[in-house]
Amino acid sequence: MSDVLLTLNAGSSNLKYSLWHLPDLISIEQGKIEFKPDKDLNLDAALIQLMDHIYENYGNRSVRIIGHRLVHGGTQFYEPTLLNDNIEEQIKQLIPLAPLHLPSELAAIGFIARHYPEIKQVACFDTAFHKTQNSLYQQFALPNEYAKNGILRYGFHGLSYEYIASVAHEFIGVQHRPRLIVAHLGNGASMCAMSDLNSVTTTMGFTALDGLMMGTRCGELDAGVVLYLMQHLGLNDQQIESILYKQSGLLGVSGISSDVRELEASNDKNASIALELFAFRAAQKLAGLIPALGGLDGIVFTGGIGENSAFIREKILSHLAWLGIQLDVNANQNHFSTIHTANSLVGIYRIPTNEEKMLATHTYAFLSQ
Repeated sequence: MSDVLLTLNAGSSNLKYSLWHLPDLISIEQGKIEFKPDKDLNLDAALIQLMDHIYENYGNRSVRIIGHRLVHGGTQFYEPTLLNDNIEEQIKQLIPLAPLHLPSELAAIGFIARHYPEIKQVACFDTAFHKTQNSLYQQFALPNEYAKNGILRYGFHGLSYEYIASVAHEFIGVQHRPRLIVAHLGNGASMCAMSDLNSVTTTMGFTALDGLMMGTRCGELDAGVVLYLMQHLGLNDQQIESILYKQSGLLGVSGISSDVRELEASNDKNASIALELFAFRAAQKLAGLIPALGGLDGIVFTGGIGENSAFIREKILSHLAWLGIQLDVNANQNHFSTIHTANSLVGIYRIPTNEEKMLATHTYAFLSQ
């Protein structure tokens, strides 16, 4: 008999999972189940399918503990947390802070609690890594009463940034670690400025909508645009939410796709414009993080786009040559870990992230509790 640890990342239309052998945390399987909330295969059905799959294919193993990735911990949760009814109720109060993410994540937690009450569950929050940020960098220029009500810059992709920080000594030269900017570029995209591998500030703010241009999200937007959409074009909150989260970004600008691979392969001028805008906005945001660090020693690219698109990496860095960056074109094209030249004043690295491993590591710590 041997045991397994399961990690879950429940979205509104898919369920990502990973299985880990215990006690050595060796990855057994990773996958994703797509579903439609209003069809027969909804989240509950996807979870039933997953648990049946586990018991059918790993019959001599038992799921001992489950770790859930939760996008938002508000001001209450800064550490991985063993779940119970009281904790779940507290997390439910945070739904207005992440209305597109937390409902699905909480639904998965509730399903497991009802059907598999013997399995421990742990919540790991994507905002937790940013607890080291100075309060100055967390504040919006709004009346103070709103900050007291939790309207702050939280930052996200924390599990990814935490993983990069945990393996920095393996990949990043010691001279490039003190003042580091990590670019997590994927369908969701953000950057984190790190001082001695601790979060100082990020491009994302109150929600996962802010900052960089993304696959289908607009990123930073003049708030007046939202008012205009509402007051002059007559759009309601659901229509505006759909535009900002699902119809914008690379998809909206290109009119073709949110997938960088498809856009790079396209001859359509709008595909080129979308990629150019994505790279420029990324460079602009990266440069804007430097004052919080007082300089820059290294840059790390990670995430689906950051790891796999040599074109995007080169385009972003071309806007930052004034920093003394020298890209090794061959190393970049071949996706090496180190992609700067010997004469570059800033270290440039490509490091695959592993949010699931970070989630599994945190969850495993609760196994004996």
